[in-house]
Amino acid sequence: MPSAVTSTRRSAEAPDSADTTRRIVRTTTVELVTTALRQRILSGDLAPGEVLRQEALADELGVSRVPVREAITRLVGEGLLTKVPHKGAYVAELSIGEVQETFEIRLRLEPWLFSQAIPHISDADIARAEKLVNEMDQAESGLWGQLNWRLHETLYLPAGRDITLQMLRGLHDRSDRYFRFQVVQVPIREQSHDEHMNLVEACRKRDAKLGAKLLEQHVKTAAQQIIAVVETIMAR
Repeated sequence: MPSAVTSTRRSAEAPDSADTTRRIVRTTTVELVTTALRQRILSGDLAPGEVLRQEALADELGVSRVPVREAITRLVGEGLLTKVPHKGAYVAELSIGEVQETFEIRLRLEPWLFSQAIPHISDADIARAEKLVNEMDQAESGLWGQLNWRLHETLYLPAGRDITLQMLRGLHDRSDRYFRFQVVQVPIREQSHDEHMNLVEACRKRDAKLGAKLLEQHVKTAAQQIIAVVETIMAR
Protein backbone atom coordinates (compact mmCIF):
# COMPACT_ATOMS: atom_id res chain seq x y z
CA MET A 1 0.00 0.00 0.00
CA PRO A 2 1.63 3.30 -1.05
CA SER A 3 2.40 5.81 1.64
CA ALA A 4 0.96 9.29 1.77
CA VAL A 5 4.38 10.68 0.80
CA THR A 6 4.56 8.39 -2.23
CA SER A 7 1.08 9.39 -3.24
CA THR A 8 1.93 13.06 -2.86
CA ARG A 9 5.11 12.66 -4.90
CA ARG A 10 3.25 10.76 -7.62
CA SER A 11 0.61 13.45 -7.67
CA ALA A 12 3.23 16.19 -8.05
CA GLU A 13 5.10 14.33 -10.78
CA ALA A 14 2.05 13.21 -12.75
CA PRO A 15 -0.93 15.52 -12.22
CA ASP A 16 -4.28 13.92 -12.89
CA SER A 17 -6.45 14.88 -15.84
CA ALA A 18 -8.69 17.10 -13.74
CA ASP A 19 -5.71 19.26 -12.66
CA THR A 20 -4.45 19.42 -16.24
CA THR A 21 -7.87 20.44 -17.49
CA ARG A 22 -8.07 23.22 -14.92
CA ARG A 23 -4.71 24.58 -16.03
CA ILE A 24 -5.75 24.52 -19.70
CA VAL A 25 -8.99 26.32 -18.95
CA ARG A 26 -7.17 28.90 -16.83
CA THR A 27 -4.61 29.60 -19.56
CA THR A 28 -7.38 29.98 -22.12
CA THR A 29 -9.22 32.37 -19.84
CA VAL A 30 -6.12 34.53 -19.43
CA GLU A 31 -5.68 34.64 -23.22
CA LEU A 32 -9.32 35.61 -23.72
CA VAL A 33 -9.18 38.34 -21.09
CA THR A 34 -5.88 39.65 -22.46
CA THR A 35 -7.31 39.79 -25.97
CA ALA A 36 -10.49 41.52 -24.78
CA LEU A 37 -8.60 44.19 -22.81
CA ARG A 38 -6.05 44.71 -25.58
CA GLN A 39 -8.82 45.27 -28.10
CA ARG A 40 -10.53 47.80 -25.83
CA ILE A 41 -7.30 49.73 -25.45
CA LEU A 42 -6.48 49.69 -29.15
CA SER A 43 -10.02 50.71 -30.13
CA GLY A 44 -9.98 53.56 -27.61
CA ASP A 45 -12.80 52.15 -25.48
CA LEU A 46 -10.32 52.28 -22.63
CA ALA A 47 -8.84 55.75 -22.97
CA PRO A 48 -5.22 56.74 -22.26
CA GLY A 49 -4.84 57.44 -18.55
CA GLU A 50 -7.94 55.45 -17.58
CA VAL A 51 -7.51 53.34 -14.46
CA LEU A 52 -8.29 49.62 -14.67
CA ARG A 53 -10.44 48.32 -11.82
CA GLN A 54 -9.70 44.62 -11.52
CA GLU A 55 -12.82 43.72 -9.59
CA ALA A 56 -15.12 45.61 -11.95
CA LEU A 57 -13.45 44.09 -15.02
CA ALA A 58 -13.70 40.59 -13.53
CA ASP A 59 -17.43 41.04 -12.90
CA GLU A 60 -17.97 42.48 -16.36
CA LEU A 61 -16.08 39.69 -18.12
CA GLY A 62 -17.51 36.96 -15.92
CA VAL A 63 -14.17 35.70 -14.61
CA SER A 64 -12.23 35.77 -11.36
CA ARG A 65 -9.68 38.46 -10.59
CA VAL A 66 -6.77 36.05 -11.21
CA PRO A 67 -6.93 36.02 -15.06
CA VAL A 68 -7.59 39.77 -15.04
CA ARG A 69 -4.46 40.32 -12.95
CA GLU A 70 -2.38 38.09 -15.24
CA ALA A 71 -3.77 39.82 -18.33
CA ILE A 72 -2.80 43.20 -16.88
CA THR A 73 0.74 41.94 -16.29
CA ARG A 74 0.98 40.85 -19.93
CA LEU A 75 -0.34 44.15 -21.22
CA VAL A 76 2.12 46.07 -19.05
CA GLY A 77 4.84 44.04 -20.78
CA GLU A 78 3.41 45.03 -24.16
CA GLY A 79 3.52 48.71 -23.23
CA LEU A 80 -0.25 49.16 -23.39
CA LEU A 81 -0.63 49.60 -19.64
CA THR A 82 1.43 51.34 -16.98
CA LYS A 83 1.53 49.96 -13.46
CA VAL A 84 2.24 52.17 -10.45
CA PRO A 85 3.00 50.50 -7.08
CA HIS A 86 0.13 50.86 -4.58
CA LYS A 87 -1.98 52.67 -7.19
CA GLY A 88 -2.76 50.01 -9.78
CA ALA A 89 -2.66 49.92 -13.58
CA TYR A 90 -3.83 52.48 -16.08
CA VAL A 91 -3.83 52.78 -19.86
CA ALA A 92 -0.49 54.16 -21.01
CA GLU A 93 -0.57 57.70 -22.36
CA LEU A 94 -0.07 58.31 -26.07
CA SER A 95 2.50 60.67 -27.52
CA ILE A 96 2.38 62.12 -31.04
CA GLY A 97 5.86 63.53 -30.48
CA GLU A 98 7.22 60.07 -29.69
CA VAL A 99 5.71 58.64 -32.88
CA GLN A 100 7.08 61.48 -35.00
CA GLU A 101 10.59 61.31 -33.59
CA THR A 102 10.73 57.52 -33.87
CA PHE A 103 9.74 57.56 -37.52
CA GLU A 104 12.04 60.48 -38.34
CA ILE A 105 14.97 58.41 -37.13
CA ARG A 106 13.75 55.35 -39.02
CA LEU A 107 13.49 57.37 -42.22
CA ARG A 108 17.12 58.36 -41.96
CA LEU A 109 18.42 54.88 -41.21
CA GLU A 110 16.29 52.21 -42.83
CA PRO A 111 16.34 53.12 -46.53
CA TRP A 112 20.13 53.41 -46.39
CA LEU A 113 20.47 50.12 -44.49
CA PHE A 114 18.14 48.32 -46.89
CA SER A 115 20.11 49.58 -49.89
CA GLN A 116 23.27 48.20 -48.28
CA ALA A 117 21.61 44.83 -47.66
CA ILE A 118 20.03 44.14 -51.05
CA PRO A 119 23.26 43.38 -52.98
CA HIS A 120 24.11 40.70 -50.39
CA ILE A 121 20.67 39.18 -49.77
CA SER A 122 20.31 35.48 -50.55
CA ASP A 123 17.44 33.54 -52.08
CA ALA A 124 16.94 31.89 -48.67
CA ASP A 125 16.62 35.34 -47.05
CA ILE A 126 14.03 36.34 -49.64
CA ALA A 127 12.02 33.15 -49.09
CA ARG A 128 12.12 33.71 -45.32
CA ALA A 129 10.94 37.29 -45.73
CA GLU A 130 8.05 36.26 -47.98
CA LYS A 131 6.99 33.61 -45.46
CA LEU A 132 6.95 36.24 -42.69
CA VAL A 133 4.74 38.54 -44.77
CA ASN A 134 2.23 35.71 -45.16
CA GLU A 135 2.36 34.93 -41.43
CA MET A 136 1.59 38.57 -40.67
CA ASP A 137 -1.66 38.32 -42.65
CA GLN A 138 -3.06 35.90 -40.07
CA ALA A 139 -1.39 37.30 -36.95
CA GLU A 140 -3.33 38.95 -34.14
CA SER A 141 -2.44 42.53 -33.35
CA GLY A 142 -0.37 41.52 -30.32
CA LEU A 143 1.96 39.43 -32.49
CA TRP A 144 1.97 41.53 -35.66
CA GLY A 145 4.60 44.00 -34.45
CA GLN A 146 7.01 41.19 -33.53
CA LEU A 147 6.61 39.60 -36.95
CA ASN A 148 7.03 43.00 -38.58
CA TRP A 149 10.39 43.43 -36.87
CA ARG A 150 11.48 39.91 -37.83
CA LEU A 151 10.63 40.74 -41.45
CA HIS A 152 12.60 43.99 -41.45
CA GLU A 153 15.47 42.34 -39.59
CA THR A 154 15.59 39.60 -42.23
CA LEU A 155 15.80 42.23 -44.97
CA TYR A 156 18.50 44.26 -43.19
CA LEU A 157 20.80 41.57 -41.76
CA PRO A 158 22.73 40.98 -45.01
CA ALA A 159 24.08 44.54 -44.75
CA GLY A 160 26.25 43.43 -41.83
CA ARG A 161 25.66 46.70 -39.94
CA ASP A 162 25.14 45.39 -36.42
CA ILE A 163 25.17 48.74 -34.60
CA THR A 164 22.54 50.24 -36.89
CA LEU A 165 20.42 47.09 -36.62
CA GLN A 166 20.58 47.22 -32.83
CA MET A 167 19.43 50.83 -32.85
CA LEU A 168 16.53 50.00 -35.16
CA ARG A 169 15.48 47.05 -33.02
CA GLY A 170 15.04 49.43 -30.09
CA LEU A 171 13.00 51.83 -32.22
CA HIS A 172 10.73 49.05 -33.45
CA ASP A 173 10.22 47.78 -29.90
CA ARG A 174 9.31 51.30 -28.84
CA SER A 175 6.83 51.59 -31.72
CA ASP A 176 5.19 48.21 -31.15
CA ARG A 177 2.26 49.67 -29.24
CA TYR A 178 1.50 52.08 -32.05
CA PHE A 179 1.70 49.30 -34.65
CA ARG A 180 -1.15 47.62 -32.77
CA PHE A 181 -3.37 50.64 -33.37
CA GLN A 182 -2.44 50.51 -37.04
CA VAL A 183 -3.06 46.83 -37.78
CA VAL A 184 -6.47 46.40 -36.15
CA GLN A 185 -7.82 48.00 -39.35
CA VAL A 186 -8.17 45.54 -42.22
CA PRO A 187 -7.52 47.99 -45.12
CA ILE A 188 -4.26 49.08 -43.47
CA ARG A 189 -3.23 45.44 -43.03
CA GLU A 190 -3.87 44.77 -46.71
CA GLN A 191 -1.91 47.85 -47.77
CA SER A 192 0.96 46.87 -45.50
CA HIS A 193 0.98 43.38 -47.06
CA ASP A 194 1.30 44.86 -50.55
CA GLU A 195 4.07 47.24 -49.48
CA HIS A 196 6.02 44.45 -47.78
CA MET A 197 5.70 42.22 -50.85
CA ASN A 198 7.02 45.07 -52.99
CA LEU A 199 10.07 45.25 -50.73
CA VAL A 200 10.60 41.52 -51.16
CA GLU A 201 10.27 41.90 -54.94
CA ALA A 202 12.91 44.66 -54.95
CA CYS A 203 15.22 42.20 -53.19
CA ARG A 204 14.43 39.54 -55.77
CA LYS A 205 15.40 41.99 -58.52
CA ARG A 206 18.51 42.99 -56.53
CA ASP A 207 17.48 46.63 -57.11
CA ALA A 208 18.92 48.61 -54.19
CA LYS A 209 17.76 51.98 -55.49
CA LEU A 210 14.16 50.80 -55.89
CA GLY A 211 14.25 49.10 -52.51
CA ALA A 212 15.38 52.27 -50.73
CA LYS A 213 12.69 54.32 -52.48
CA LEU A 214 9.93 51.83 -51.62
CA LEU A 215 11.04 51.55 -48.02
CA GLU A 216 11.13 55.32 -47.57
CA GLN A 217 7.53 55.55 -48.77
CA HIS A 218 6.55 52.57 -46.61
CA VAL A 219 7.90 54.19 -43.45
CA LYS A 220 6.29 57.54 -44.31
CA THR A 221 2.91 55.89 -44.90
CA ALA A 222 3.09 53.94 -41.64
CA ALA A 223 3.90 57.14 -39.74
CA GLN A 224 0.97 59.00 -41.30
CA GLN A 225 -1.46 56.17 -40.56
CA ILE A 226 -0.37 55.73 -36.96
CA ILE A 227 -0.37 59.45 -36.21
CA ALA A 228 -3.88 59.77 -37.67
CA VAL A 229 -5.20 56.92 -35.52
CA VAL A 230 -3.51 58.21 -32.37
CA GLU A 231 -4.81 61.74 -32.95
CA THR A 232 -8.34 60.36 -33.29
CA ILE A 233 -8.05 58.41 -30.05
CA MET A 234 -6.55 61.37 -28.16
CA ALA A 235 -9.38 63.62 -29.35
CA ARG A 236 -12.05 61.41 -27.76
